[in-house]
Amino acid sequence: MNTPAELPIEGLETVYDTLAQAIDQAGPEKTALFLVKLALLNANALADAALFQHHVRSALQDL
Repeated sequence: MNTPAELPIEGLETVYDTLAQAIDQAGPEKTALFLVKLALLNANALADAALFQHHVRSALQDL
């Protein structure tokens, strides 16, 4: 698995704000579709299926 560099806190805050605004813009009826498209685009950019699977498992924890 490739281990990309981590974002600093400020970068994570920017990503969080961008994601929250995009979810609001998509609206409740399109949120799931938006998130799937975003996940696929990011998985493609990540270019590592095993790392993506690890991220999915991590995101599912403590929901």
